Amino acid sequence: MRTVTGPTDNVVVVGAGLAGLSAAMRLAGAGRSVTVIEREPIPGGRAGRLNVQGADGTYRFDTGPTVLTMPDLIADAFDCLGEEMSDWLTLEPIDPLYRSFFPDGSVMDVHSDVEQMADEIDRVIGPDEAAGYKRYVDFVSQLYRYEMKDFIDRNIDSPFDLITPDLARLVAIGGFRRLSPKVRQFLKDPRTERIYSFQAMYAGVSPQDALAIYAVIAYMDSVAGVFFPKGGMHAVPAAMAAAAEKHGVTFRYSTEVERVEVTGSRATAVITSDGERIPADTVVLNPDLPVAHRDLLGREPWSVRRLNYSPSCFLLLAGSSAHYSKIAHHNIHFGRSWAGVFDELIDRQQLMSDPSILVTNPSHSDPDLAPPGKEVYYVLFPTPNLDADIDWKSMGSRYRDEVVTTLEARGYVGFGDAIEVEDITTPLDWEARGMERGAPFASAHSFFQTGPFRPSNMWGENVVFTGSGTQPGVGVPMVLISGRLAAERITGKDPSYRSRAVRW
Repeated sequence: MRTVTGPTDNVVVVGAGLAGLSAAMRLAGAGRSVTVIEREPIPGGRAGRLNVQGADGTYRFDTGPTVLTMPDLIADAFDCLGEEMSDWLTLEPIDPLYRSFFPDGSVMDVHSDVEQMADEIDRVIGPDEAAGYKRYVDFVSQLYRYEMKDFIDRNIDSPFDLITPDLARLVAIGGFRRLSPKVRQFLKDPRTERIYSFQAMYAGVSPQDALAIYAVIAYMDSVAGVFFPKGGMHAVPAAMAAAAEKHGVTFRYSTEVERVEVTGSRATAVITSDGERIPADTVVLNPDLPVAHRDLLGREPWSVRRLNYSPSCFLLLAGSSAHYSKIAHHNIHFGRSWAGVFDELIDRQQLMSDPSILVTNPSHSDPDLAPPGKEVYYVLFPTPNLDADIDWKSMGSRYRDEVVTTLEARGYVGFGDAIEVEDITTPLDWEARGMERGAPFASAHSFFQTGPFRPSNMWGENVVFTGSGTQPGVGVPMVLISGRLAAERITGKDPSYRSRAVRW
């Protein structure tokens, strides 16, 4: 494994996102002096927090990811500091993981317990589909075992690093076939097919084009389980930062890095927007990788320029007086169109004509996130990224009204009138927050943008990248792993390391 050269005693981490925090905790645990520089006044990066005052109290919104899976990866970061995650963070399993609503009026809850989920599929569809689901769980569980250790949970320097016995096993079970046909080998009903393949959206590719290896994402949330932190998703980075600070990590909030000072191919310091020079033996960059290359290093290599990006999304955060008894914490509302949704978003770069949407109701699990008797709603509509010819400056408010109209047509009666406070985020806003092409899911996980073909997490002698733009990729579990991989580039692999995530 390639590692940084020269001294590594003094590390500067730019960005206190989940990946930057994961790296900082591990580096501090390994005895490095770590300084984290964050332009916002709080940690979290994309997992941010927005507090909005309503007439009866404060609404607390998470501004980024709402689905938390594989919490052992968080626990492992705390373990590197000799801390127990449970002393810092309270996580509760969510059941059902999702409630899925279909255009024919049927509703299906998604459970991580295999027998419970099989019973649900039997109830809604029938015993043959339930049996197919159990075979599918066996398949994605195999994918996870074969992928995690050799293809996700390690630094990859060359395609030749992938030549392991697990590669042959993945080929043998059909991991490199297309996702949709592979799912249909097990699941014949379009409803279950959608439930267990919509996760390809997170990877920026359609289920029709994605490789079957991406079904591992379905394993992570639909088999391994979904959790919710007391206090909302932002409680995760807040706890990680607090534990890191206890163990000597210095945090510089409300401080923006303007550039990395480079001599030859070696970073020597970071320069803040007010001209302060902060020396560094090694620099870890957590901003979106193409932005970090271009704006902080002043270089944009071909491997970065050629990237294609995932779809974006329109996000409506609403503090509301409305309660909907038929929904769960996470709710997916599928439109009649399926392949057409991905064709519009990815190939034709158009807004969805028949949307499939995610509605999360965090106050369902934690009422303290809203004033007494009120609710918090997180409404996500996938959209094209900024490569599309859409004027979001003029479109934003109009699309907000379309979102509300669609919600009310899907059963959220009176949603618009019940909104007391709200905040919208368009692809243009995501770009302003530092996400290339306004794509919060980063560069797409097409074949040539995955694994060793994804931009490397190293540049020059001593610059290391972390986050969704580099290996292993997008999603909360992946960026937590990327923080560990970044730390290993600096410290070398700890032979005693035994990630809880790879025990089976």
